[in-house]
Amino acid sequence: MLSRIVALILLLPNLLLAQHTISGVFTPASNYKVVLLYKVTPTVSDYITNAEVQKDGSFQIQLGADAASGIYRIVYAVPQEDYNFDVIYNGKEDISLTFNSETGVTFKSSTENKLLASYSKSMSAVTQSISNYFREHKKDTLALLNIFKIQRETQAKYEKLAEKTIALQFIKANKPYIPKKYEDSHTYVKNLKIHYFDNIDFNNVTLQSSSFLEERMNNYVFGMTSGSKSDIANYKHNINVFCNAMKTVPAKVKRILLFSLWQQMVDLEYEEVANYISNNYLIDIAKSLNDKELVDALTLFKNISIGSKAPDFSVTIEKDNKTISKKLSELNGFENYIIVFWSTSCSHCSDEIPQLQKLIKSNKKNKIKVIAVALEDDAKAWKEKIKSFPEFIHVLGLGKWDNKIGDAYGVTETPTYFVLNREKQIVDKPLDLDALKYFFSMQ
Repeated sequence: MLSRIVALILLLPNLLLAQHTISGVFTPASNYKVVLLYKVTPTVSDYITNAEVQKDGSFQIQLGADAASGIYRIVYAVPQEDYNFDVIYNGKEDISLTFNSETGVTFKSSTENKLLASYSKSMSAVTQSISNYFREHKKDTLALLNIFKIQRETQAKYEKLAEKTIALQFIKANKPYIPKKYEDSHTYVKNLKIHYFDNIDFNNVTLQSSSFLEERMNNYVFGMTSGSKSDIANYKHNINVFCNAMKTVPAKVKRILLFSLWQQMVDLEYEEVANYISNNYLIDIAKSLNDKELVDALTLFKNISIGSKAPDFSVTIEKDNKTISKKLSELNGFENYIIVFWSTSCSHCSDEIPQLQKLIKSNKKNKIKVIAVALEDDAKAWKEKIKSFPEFIHVLGLGKWDNKIGDAYGVTETPTYFVLNREKQIVDKPLDLDALKYFFSMQ
């Protein structure tokens, strides 16, 4: 028994020494309440722990002795995918940092993180010198060659300093195209684009576990543009180049990267580019992963994109004192059709539907027809309400949020508007009534 106690006493200091911390200070302190820590792998972020941010902005996270080395992600606000940053943990040292939303993260201790930050700062300074040279139309070729020499030496120096570190994988992957002889700006930019992905190992697990590949994807797709092409043409070309560069990457990693890019295009309202990503790459990837939910989401977005034929459904209309049933696609006689999804229990709808009625009355005859789809639990209130709007074609969508028509249009709130042309193509998706009025004011 005594020998076991002695052994435990001897072992205890080693156990304590094996534990490390991630600590820091957030400013301004009042903006932050808690930080979350995740261990990041190529396809999953595993939650580890959290820590409160104190009144002075400080926080501290104790890592267990069994904490694996690799990439960790600190989340400091929601949505988590937007408010986070990565840190390298090598299992050998504490990490201390400061963070400010304006200036980003600064590492106070941690050899690996400080080394990578120093490398990034040094290479950015050299890149800025190259940009200044070309922007100022300088003619001193020796000066440019000297900048390229400094860039080459800086890269080599940091690769040597980073030997046997996790940081080395990022430094080597970040190695830029460096000319060995003088190049004018046109040639240099052309070669920079051609060789952009040369040093990136897309199958490197550490790179896959970080934000590195996503950042490189975004920098290339959005940054490597040609003035002779439209934004849409540039984006499509750059997406093809990027997808070709990562063609050997596992489907799960491709899905993460391309879905992120797809979502950015959606947010930027580049629907054509978003659909290009899904049609040419992402739907096939989702199918290979049996990800039906993603396939359905991409298909729905495509079906209700600007320029697409509006999803069809049946309506009833009065003609020659008879009630007849028609498909939306069979309607005719109007320049535009407004589909509005509304509900009798929706307060915003109660305000906007009468205004919508005024809008169509203020336009010339046969210009606009409203198809009002009411998402309801029952028909009682609806039957009474629609008497006030005889100009509309009314459709009862029973099931409310579980209604086939609403689902086909991706409706998640009321009122929701779609504007169609004569051919029933979607030409606008106004966010509200003011946007709808603006659309028709520009016609």
